Amino acid sequence: MKKLAAFALFLFLTTGLALADTPKEADAKAAKTAEPAKPKAAKETVKSDSRLAAEIEELRQAIQSQQEQLELLKGELAKRDRQIDEAREAAAAANARAAEANTKAAEAANSSAEVKTAAVTLPTPVSDLKASNEGLKTAVSAESAQTRGAGAETSPLQLHIGDASITPIGFADFTGVWRSRDGGSGIGTNFAGIPYGGSNVFQTNLNEFRFSMQNSRIGFRVDADVKGSHVLGYMEADFLGNNPGNVAVSSNSNTLRSRLYWVDLRKGAWEVLGGQTWTLATPNRSGVSPLPGDIFFSNNMDVNYQLGMVWGRIPEFRLAYHFPEDKAAFAVALDSPDQYMGGTNGSAAITLPACCANYAGGQLDNGTTTLNPPNIAPDVIAKFVVDPSKRLHGEIGGIVRFFQVYNQTTATHFSSTGGGGFVNLDVGVAGGLRLLTHNFWSDGGGRYIFGQAPDVIARADGSLSPVHVGSTVDGFEFTHRNTILSGYYGLVYIPRNVAIDANGTTHIGWGFSGSPSTPSATSSGHNRSIQEGTFAFSQNFWKDPRYGGLTFIGQYSYLTRNPWSVATGQPKNAHASMVWVDLRYTLPGSAPTLGKP
Repeated sequence: MKKLAAFALFLFLTTGLALADTPKEADAKAAKTAEPAKPKAAKETVKSDSRLAAEIEELRQAIQSQQEQLELLKGELAKRDRQIDEAREAAAAANARAAEANTKAAEAANSSAEVKTAAVTLPTPVSDLKASNEGLKTAVSAESAQTRGAGAETSPLQLHIGDASITPIGFADFTGVWRSRDGGSGIGTNFAGIPYGGSNVFQTNLNEFRFSMQNSRIGFRVDADVKGSHVLGYMEADFLGNNPGNVAVSSNSNTLRSRLYWVDLRKGAWEVLGGQTWTLATPNRSGVSPLPGDIFFSNNMDVNYQLGMVWGRIPEFRLAYHFPEDKAAFAVALDSPDQYMGGTNGSAAITLPACCANYAGGQLDNGTTTLNPPNIAPDVIAKFVVDPSKRLHGEIGGIVRFFQVYNQTTATHFSSTGGGGFVNLDVGVAGGLRLLTHNFWSDGGGRYIFGQAPDVIARADGSLSPVHVGSTVDGFEFTHRNTILSGYYGLVYIPRNVAIDANGTTHIGWGFSGSPSTPSATSSGHNRSIQEGTFAFSQNFWKDPRYGGLTFIGQYSYLTRNPWSVATGQPKNAHASMVWVDLRYTLPGSAPTLGKP
């Protein structure tokens, strides 16, 4: 463009010089012609001077016009230079935005080739000086939108707000359950309360069947790396809340229920957690992680899992230390307490002394009141785990519990301390086969085995005595490609804890002869042992974080319970067969690869 301008200037100047030279040649010719006519010289001279002045004036005006045109040309060139600079700046900004889009798309596994192509094509409008600045901006916007669209097609896994990643979690369950006895507990089993009795009890003479979506899960997790720490927030809910009495008639409007709500922070070897989580006493599959995928709660479809399992979703504060390479870890937790006397999840309640009927539901939780018990201090749990390899996970730990009551009749305070311990081992034997054994024994820890036993009894004076209880879950899990097969045996054993009331004749506590029963189902009261054998499978039809997964799940269980007291002519135990089938669609998404939770 600058060469073109110089060439134009040269032409203008050449033309001007040519015009300036022409009058002089004319004058010379005129002079030669006029020499022979000397008498008329003065007159011709006057005419020649007049013509010359006119030509000079004409030349001056032409030069002035050329100068004006030159100034206009210079202005146009300056304007074009500014447009070039603006276009270059816009292209640089567009390249910067394209580079940023390229970086973000790479984090989401975007095609780098597409981004590079977009980045190369963005400056193209700059080379065309006839294109306006607005046109260039439009082209840049279109290319940026195309780049973002290409990334969205392959980005499978999280949403991003600032530096945090939000991953949806959950699944849609369609569950069917059949029981040979009418347990009346929905898709979850109250193990300690399966129907007991003979021909005079309808529950033992009728089976039950139902469909449900209540186990469907919804939630999210938030991950972020902040000042050298990994922060993880987790929320999970299902629809197994307390339903209205008419829920199954028409609308089946099942109630949303909180499961897990916690925040976890890990920096280096240290980890801190606070919120409602799987209690530290629940067996882990790996480390002391609070994430559901690292927790053992069986592969069963029963939403109350497996009899004998130690578990709870309880508000908890936890502090953990991780040894190098996460080969071992030690954690201590404070769990929200609840002093429990039985009466829920199928279990019968203890028999109270005459002095202290107000303990029931007021000072001791019997499942009929909410948050009434005057707990003295949180439960303290400690656990040490080892993970020397992917084939071996072992853990050992203990629980300390604190109880208190007040005898209004004698104006006396009573307190007691309970405790328990657990030893768990998971071993990979060969291929996809794993064997496991989880064992628990406690003095006042019935709450932690799904409330199948009470924590304490009350003696005649109102003082407390912790109830012994033990449980185990043993079995195998076998994984082959998209198929998982599982088998478990669960046992809960509750020894007697019997006292004599102040009248010297009445038995109180747990497990005495003639312990509580209903008129139509004698021997239905205090259990001595409960056992469950289970076989379960799950088959993944397809599973991908980009579009979720589809799984078919099945379970068969045989459950028995034996009471301490058997009335004459009554069955020695209660039993039931149970079958579950489930179709599950798991939501798409996958957690980001950041620091460890």
